[in-house]
Amino acid sequence: MLCPMSIDVHELLVFPGPDGQAGNPLGVILDGARVPDADRQRVAAQLGYSETVFVDDATTGAIRIFTPSTELPFAGHPTVGTAWLLAREGKPVEALRPPAGTVPVRYEAELTWITGRPEWAPDFDFQQLGSATEVESHPQPADGRTYVWAWIDEAAGVLRSRCFPVSLGIAEDEATGAAAVALVGKLGRRVQIHQGVGSVLVAGPTGDGAVELGGRVSAVRTFALDGAAR
Repeated sequence: MLCPMSIDVHELLVFPGPDGQAGNPLGVILDGARVPDADRQRVAAQLGYSETVFVDDATTGAIRIFTPSTELPFAGHPTVGTAWLLAREGKPVEALRPPAGTVPVRYEAELTWITGRPEWAPDFDFQQLGSATEVESHPQPADGRTYVWAWIDEAAGVLRSRCFPVSLGIAEDEATGAAAVALVGKLGRRVQIHQGVGSVLVAGPTGDGAVELGGRVSAVRTFALDGAAR
């Protein structure tokens, strides 16, 4: 066992659609400071989520984010999900602080919002395709960080996307907040993104080079690292 049995993992769904379906699974360890630095990557690989968050200090919002194979300085669905969970636990924050920098947070009735910078995102290979059908039939890449997208309704800012961050240890990501932040940085406009099998992300420029990203979050379960549900 890599960590004390008393450490719990909160499994969330981030960016589910209005019907509560889909969403990207996220693991959050609120007692992250109790997990030694040397063990964190192995714990993230053991859990197998596209990202796992270790909350080092809920008061200051200090967090670290790991995929199964690497640490990320910033990511969208982990920051949105962690902000939501802290609020649910009675500890809402005004900002989170991953290694990339300060990530402002705000809360609405249904959506949790964070603000990040496009330059914090991994270097995705953005490919605009001709239709949503082409996006849905796009083959699985063997490597790289491919993000394919197409307009569903360009005037309304609604688009379809899929993301294949293979180099980060993820074959296909259900909902990729950092890519949404980077894409809005390129497009310079507010968009609603329908990604994966039914996830929905909303993002738009703030006017100062940053991008606000929002979505729904729901809790799935809480379990100990030995796999026992609670």
